[in-house]
Amino acid sequence: MVMKAPVADARNGSVVDRLVGIDLARGLAVFGMYAAHLGPDPGEGGLVGFLMELTHGRPSALFAVLAGFSILLITGRKAPKSGIAGRQAIARVAIRALVLLALGSILGCLGTQVEVILEYYGICFLLVLPLHRLSAYQLGLIAAATALVLPQVRSSLLSVAPNLLDPVFHLMVNGYYPAVTWVPFLIAGMAIARLNLNTLAAHWRLGLAGVALAVLGHGGSLLALSSRALTETSLWWSDVDGAFEPSKSSFIVKSSWIAAPHSETTLSIVGSTGCAMIILAACMLAVDALPRLRKLVWPIIAVGSMSLTAYVLHIAGIFKDESLSTLFGFVVVISTFAVLWLRVFQRGPMEVLMGRVADLARHIR
Repeated sequence: MVMKAPVADARNGSVVDRLVGIDLARGLAVFGMYAAHLGPDPGEGGLVGFLMELTHGRPSALFAVLAGFSILLITGRKAPKSGIAGRQAIARVAIRALVLLALGSILGCLGTQVEVILEYYGICFLLVLPLHRLSAYQLGLIAAATALVLPQVRSSLLSVAPNLLDPVFHLMVNGYYPAVTWVPFLIAGMAIARLNLNTLAAHWRLGLAGVALAVLGHGGSLLALSSRALTETSLWWSDVDGAFEPSKSSFIVKSSWIAAPHSETTLSIVGSTGCAMIILAACMLAVDALPRLRKLVWPIIAVGSMSLTAYVLHIAGIFKDESLSTLFGFVVVISTFAVLWLRVFQRGPMEVLMGRVADLARHIR
């Protein structure tokens, strides 16, 4: 889950206006996550089933890209912070990572059927933090390289030790959101944050680049699967029909051609990153081109500004019933809570707690 931080001017440390488009994208990711966890079974078919199927895996990828963006909001977006401010910023990210690890472990003890992502995010934060001083070009190259190489490394490790129960190995390699194949999302988000996104042209370029990546990932998978006469052609975009169990021999053989979310392949990472960029660019374009839209979608923006709180509440309150009424109920309740809370406070309750713990970094000199 993405950690919020105030956007600070690298020169004087003053707080500037929030990036509303980022919050809108984050809010949509929250609702997408709710749909995946609380909505009807995609197997029911029809339009509703198709829309539910679209939410599987993609909201978490969008969260990961936005998490990388947030890391640079803390460490310095336009230019990396240096000196005492730089060391304190690095410490704040590291503390957030440790809090995510602890919070993820606590939520995991609730016995929910949902795989909690926070521990994996915490590991990813620590892995990508050393890259925070790099340029957009360098970060983009590393994101591409890791997307190409790390899935193959993961497959090799799984072929050697598919059932290793070591907790670190689980978080890094064979868990539901293995850090080794999720760091490319965060690095891509860091590269995007380093760009100048102050113009409509920049937003359009970001969106078109996302379209190109989505076509490359998912379109390439479709062509590859079709040319091999595989019956599971839906695996080029959907993970509903695929059981991605590392212990199954067919997984290793066909994984490199699958682009479905959670398949942890190069094509999957490329395609999901492209989808995340499209949504992010669309949100930025919408709030810039249609100022009145901000009032209309304010509940979504409010939820996006306190996404950690929204995530924790849904994990704590989740129950077995999966239906449109359950999904709608969660969306309405959380949106109402977010809007009312932000009328009194500037940040969500979990965000305040996270901020106070991370503020321990101020003692670093």
